[in-house]
Amino acid sequence: MYLKKTKTRNGKIHLAIVDTYYDKSKKCSRTKTIESLGYLEELKKLYEDPIDHFSKRVDELKIKKAELLAPIKMEFKHSDMIDPTLTYSKNYGYTALSSIYHDLGIHTFLTNRQRYSKEEYNANTIMKLLVYSRMLYPSSKKKTYENRSSFFEKENYSLDDVYRSLSFFNKHKENLMLWINDRIKQLYGRDTSLVYYDVTNYYFETDDLDNDFKKKGISKEHRPNPIVQLGLFMDNNGIPITYQLFPGNTNDCLTFRPNLKKIKMDYNLGKVVVVADKGMTTGDNIWYTLSAKDGYVFSMSIRGADKELKDYVLNDNGYEWLGVEYKRKSRLYPRTIQVTATNGKKIKKTVDEKQVVFYSEKYDKRAKAERLATLTKAHDLANNPGKYTRATSYGASKYIKKIDFDKETGEILSATSSLEIDVKKLKDEEALDGYYVIVTSEMNETDDRIIEMYRGLWKIEESFKVTKSDLEARPVYVSTKDHIEAHFLTCFVSLVIARILEMKLENRYSITKLLETLRKTVCCYAQQNYYLFNYYDDVLADIGNALGIDYSKRIRTLGEIKKNLANTKK
Repeated sequence: MYLKKTKTRNGKIHLAIVDTYYDKSKKCSRTKTIESLGYLEELKKLYEDPIDHFSKRVDELKIKKAELLAPIKMEFKHSDMIDPTLTYSKNYGYTALSSIYHDLGIHTFLTNRQRYSKEEYNANTIMKLLVYSRMLYPSSKKKTYENRSSFFEKENYSLDDVYRSLSFFNKHKENLMLWINDRIKQLYGRDTSLVYYDVTNYYFETDDLDNDFKKKGISKEHRPNPIVQLGLFMDNNGIPITYQLFPGNTNDCLTFRPNLKKIKMDYNLGKVVVVADKGMTTGDNIWYTLSAKDGYVFSMSIRGADKELKDYVLNDNGYEWLGVEYKRKSRLYPRTIQVTATNGKKIKKTVDEKQVVFYSEKYDKRAKAERLATLTKAHDLANNPGKYTRATSYGASKYIKKIDFDKETGEILSATSSLEIDVKKLKDEEALDGYYVIVTSEMNETDDRIIEMYRGLWKIEESFKVTKSDLEARPVYVSTKDHIEAHFLTCFVSLVIARILEMKLENRYSITKLLETLRKTVCCYAQQNYYLFNYYDDVLADIGNALGIDYSKRIRTLGEIKKNLANTKK
């Protein structure tokens, strides 16, 4: 390493600190610039003797380089024992999560909100524990607390503090989501030209129905446990905007209007086009959306539609084939919908909308394959009705003619004639396999654009999958309303951070892959405050490049680790 003086064409001398190294690929010595210092005559204005000043700087860098290259000597004895008070293995991958957490300013929000409160615990420290653990080692609050030493973070709080903090988080939930939204706008921009909405539910560990949320309802996973409904709004980039919880017995379609009203008011959105599946396609939801001067792109159940629409779908006229497996057509059509008036009565309204119909042979084959198992069960049900009840015949009984169940026991009642398959119903359903209808207020958009808008729903469906699998948001172990709200708030924050990380990696990797990689990025305490690292791959390298974090070193001191963590918090 030396101070290089380069004379330029105009006679000026440029100073730089350079180092030499051996290039194994080209099998020769090369140089690289460590620091570009500037022109000598300009540096003389700042230093009395620039050559002497930067020569000393070179000497300092040489000493640091020698220290880095010097071998680390450790001694281990056969008699060495494990210290049960130490946590030898710690996660280091959470530095990536810490970077985004602090970019969003969640620490600032919580610190400010707690400044004049009486809580003795540090809410930000506990929120970080709950979020990082939810993303990397999801479990109950008690288990999360027990594993708190897995991170290089403060541990000056009790399990009771963790539970107490949940009420604090719920108290500030709405403002925290607004804060996060503002930070996302500033840092990444919010694309709300399309807003996606969907509903799912999460089950509880217990069967107790002891609060406003835990109710028996139609479980997406066909579980008998109490559930809670969650309605989620997501922007056009796949980043969640906000969510709202509803009792488990709330019909999906009834969650839409209060959620849309809330997001419009709280998040100061202009006109939005809401994209949702057929569960939201009710007259009330459509009329409400149009009355708010917003637009909609909803799918529509063909099997539940009137005869006129079914005939239009099955009529070959007007379809344009794209290849041999896909066709589509559309029409502008005034449709009559049922709307609930202020007095509770249903009144008829007419809406002008565009109806886009498309057919996919792949979807057709998939529908028939999925129905095959149900039909097999239906045939067995017809031949052996004593084996089934209303609950166990779920799905198959709809294909059986004249089947009755005992209202109390759910057992199949004896019939005057033997049970048989409803062949007409089966053929009617099969005829509609592979067809989908989208209804929309956006009549000037092309068919392909409308279909593209609707297909964006997969991102919100994937978000639900992430919360249920990677984040293990269910079963829900907490029971009070405050704690339930706070539990889903930490899941929401975790999902936002995961989506931003995915976006920073330009969607090259799934959230599952990213979290799996960060989970593997651990280090083990050796001696003398040194930690050994043993995991590195292309995914981790890309995460490091995107966030400015070096994950490639084999050995780090505790001081280095804390310095790197501090850098993620700036």
